[in-house]
Amino acid sequence: MTDSHSAQKHPMMTSSRERSAWSTSGYLMFILFLVLLTLTIYRIIAFAGSSPEDYEVLPFLIPTLISVLALVLISSGFYMLQPNQGAAITLFGSYRGTDRNAGLRWVWPWMGKTKIAVRANNLISDKIKVNDLRGNPIEMAAQVVWRVVDTAQALYDVDDYRGFVMVQIEAAVRTIGSRYPYDDFAHAEITLRGNHDQVGAELRTELIERLQLAGITVDECGFTHLAYAQEIAGAMLRRQQAEAVVAARKTLVEGAVGMVEMALAMLAEKGVVHLDDERKAAMVSNLMVVLCGERDTQPVVNAGSLYQ
Repeated sequence: MTDSHSAQKHPMMTSSRERSAWSTSGYLMFILFLVLLTLTIYRIIAFAGSSPEDYEVLPFLIPTLISVLALVLISSGFYMLQPNQGAAITLFGSYRGTDRNAGLRWVWPWMGKTKIAVRANNLISDKIKVNDLRGNPIEMAAQVVWRVVDTAQALYDVDDYRGFVMVQIEAAVRTIGSRYPYDDFAHAEITLRGNHDQVGAELRTELIERLQLAGITVDECGFTHLAYAQEIAGAMLRRQQAEAVVAARKTLVEGAVGMVEMALAMLAEKGVVHLDDERKAAMVSNLMVVLCGERDTQPVVNAGSLYQ
């Protein structure tokens, strides 16, 4: 589904696919190079010390020039690869495959060689401003661990695969940031701040889909910065504080009502005192004040009856 979707998006572009390229050990060719170099030097020295005749010069020059040309061609085919590094081999602009064998390597000197690292890269994006699902401006930045898995796509399907990664990371962060609200105090929906792991996994999926065109995968990603934009940070902080106060008050009132119900039920069950509706209302009012008040209550001793 992903390949067909990518093909629909880019109908005019042919996608490259990495394949193995022919190459041989550079150490064997280096030994051959040293042997041919030694023989050529020995032959030149021996010829120079033998006082050759004029007719012997031409038969000497032709093999010598061929030997020198062979030395130049052999030396032009050497290249070295480090671990987790590849070399894309081309023949007159046509991709012939990728060599991933580390060490000293050799190919025909007329073959082009473009080295590319397939190591993991750690990237922290710049802070960007995004509007979340509710339209609030927020600031976001992501940390992404990515690596090249298809050297042919990275080199030949995009112009600059590193720049492509940067642009796609910013686009993916904007997409995910606008898909969810920054915060939800009631915890009734997925939020950027409250569901960091889930949103980070969705960001990774989004990045893998976007970077597949360049032969790049994402091993790990997450948000390194997530906050309201400066112009609304103060207002949103006061809103969060107000929502926290309301939630705390709601919990406090619910607990106080339960305690009052329990107190009235126990008094009636044990027959400690018989209260009419007016006395119950007065008792409920006093208990609610005691339980819900922010300050310590001061008791008032009533020397008379409730009705005096």
